[in-house]
Amino acid sequence: MTTAKLLWESLEKKYKTEGAGLKKFIVGKFLDYKMVDSKSVMSQIQEMQLILHDLHAEGMEMNESFQVAAVIEKLPPLWKDFKNYLKHKRKEMGLEDLIIKLRIEEDNRKLSESKGTKRPIEDGSNLVEPNASKGKRKFKGKDKGKGKKFKGTCYNCGKPNHMAKDCRRPKKAKKEQQGKDVANHLTTSNVVDMEMDLAAVTFEANMVDNPR
Repeated sequence: MTTAKLLWESLEKKYKTEGAGLKKFIVGKFLDYKMVDSKSVMSQIQEMQLILHDLHAEGMEMNESFQVAAVIEKLPPLWKDFKNYLKHKRKEMGLEDLIIKLRIEEDNRKLSESKGTKRPIEDGSNLVEPNASKGKRKFKGKDKGKGKKFKGTCYNCGKPNHMAKDCRRPKKAKKEQQGKDVANHLTTSNVVDMEMDLAAVTFEANMVDNPR
């Protein structure tokens, strides 16, 4: 009995040690697993599911939320933008839902590659902001008319070779000049009216002096 008991304890200790070593090996395998760009994401998801199955068989169960977070973190480098998109989703997501999203994303990427087009990332990182180009001046080529000299006379100061908008004369002086122009115009009009009145008086006088 003693010999049998010792033999059983020895075997039990051996397999427990081997079992503990196997668990550590499987856990290490899961932690070290990293997806690569050279293989299909879905095929690598299946490999991870096999490792999770082995962990479950050894009596080590993982919380589903932990599994989801681990799978997202292990996505390949080219999936960096999509990984960030998944990590910032507020709604809780199950492992099955995650796998469906990954399958759809991979199918869409393959379709885009076959058409030779780049599919926009869902997180909106490739979208242009509405005000991104605000304030930037568009280049319209060489300014037409640049270098041509104005040959007229400025109506602000009366001097030649520049326009009123480029005149250095103050606005106050400009208004005074306009007032002078108006006054000159009125004076000229008055002179014309006086000459016309004088001509009319002279004509009437001649009519009186020389009746028919």
